[in-house]
Amino acid sequence: MKVLLLGSGGRESALAWALDRSPSVDALIAAPGNPGIGAFAELRGVDPTDVAGVLDLAKEIDPQLVVVGPEAPLVAGVGDALRDVGIAVFGPDAAAARIEGSKSYAKELMNAAEIPTAASRSFDRADAAIAYLHEMEPPYVIKADGLAAGKGVVVTPDRDEAVAAIEGCLIGDKFGAAGRSVLIEEFLDGEETSLIAFSDGARVVPCEPAQDYKRVFDDDEGPNTGGMGSYSPVPSCPPSLADEIVGQVLEPMIAECAARGTPFRGALYAGLALTTAGPKVIEFNARFGDPETQALLPRLTSDLGELCLAAAEGDLSGATIKWSGDACVSLVLASGGYPGAHETGFPISGLAQAAAQEGVQVFHAGTKEENGDIVTAGGRVLAVSAVGSDFAVARRRAY
Repeated sequence: MKVLLLGSGGRESALAWALDRSPSVDALIAAPGNPGIGAFAELRGVDPTDVAGVLDLAKEIDPQLVVVGPEAPLVAGVGDALRDVGIAVFGPDAAAARIEGSKSYAKELMNAAEIPTAASRSFDRADAAIAYLHEMEPPYVIKADGLAAGKGVVVTPDRDEAVAAIEGCLIGDKFGAAGRSVLIEEFLDGEETSLIAFSDGARVVPCEPAQDYKRVFDDDEGPNTGGMGSYSPVPSCPPSLADEIVGQVLEPMIAECAARGTPFRGALYAGLALTTAGPKVIEFNARFGDPETQALLPRLTSDLGELCLAAAEGDLSGATIKWSGDACVSLVLASGGYPGAHETGFPISGLAQAAAQEGVQVFHAGTKEENGDIVTAGGRVLAVSAVGSDFAVARRRAY
């Protein structure tokens, strides 16, 4: 089948690589893509959030499946527009994508479905939000309600820093419309894990767990980022616990979406804290995680294209998903200064040599081609993923 992939980041680079390996896929087009994606797909210069532009491209190339990588096009309604003209889409419509587009809406869904999560309150006035901090115990968790490219969350033991985060959103307009409302949550103590599942609107087929790292520096220090690395499988989330999460978190959420008339077809991502009281949801996303995808897909032995199409067409009833027994470690290389201000345009060398290493795949995130060279073009630039017989081997290969 012919597949159109939307997006240009590290997650989409991994999706392109895996779709290219899928026996069911014989043609892959990506919009807009990046130089790494271009190794596996024909690139077209269309912005994924330009719904009309994506629709025109889809009518031109007539794909059997559209795979939507990032969240912004989903929230913008690209899935709705494509489905309206009869094209199968792996990714929820705008109403279902609100699970990521609004954290307060996600909390509403979780409470309705009795899914374990952190207690929280939503505020659109800074004075009320700051006053509420007096009722909280540190560390404080402040979240911009809308999409902030993974940078809208502050976790800090320092009250002044928490106040600054609130004021940055509600007074300083740091995240624009995404920060016009904030959530203040209780801190969930415990190791974190991510569990992503394919859903056809009624059923879920879970991936194996992955774990990512959000802090920019070594030793879990520095500000939160979109993700600095990941690994899979997760020893602290064995199959029995993963099954519990599917039954208590993923399946109830899919059922709640369906009951509201907004069936979720695509990749449902649950970020969880493994607390002493059991798994609790930190956040839901409406797509594959980044950088978890870069640690999951190198372990996938099933046909990704078939799985995405079955979910898009609403029938995962006979689907199975298989994984290699290898471990995978993925490391993100970021621009100096990220997640704050950073310069771009620096040439990248060593890509071919890195990819030639045994068990190693280099996924592109913030790169572009300039005068024949690959140069940096974003905060997170590359993800180096490596598989091995165990974590020590995978980690050594990645570094």
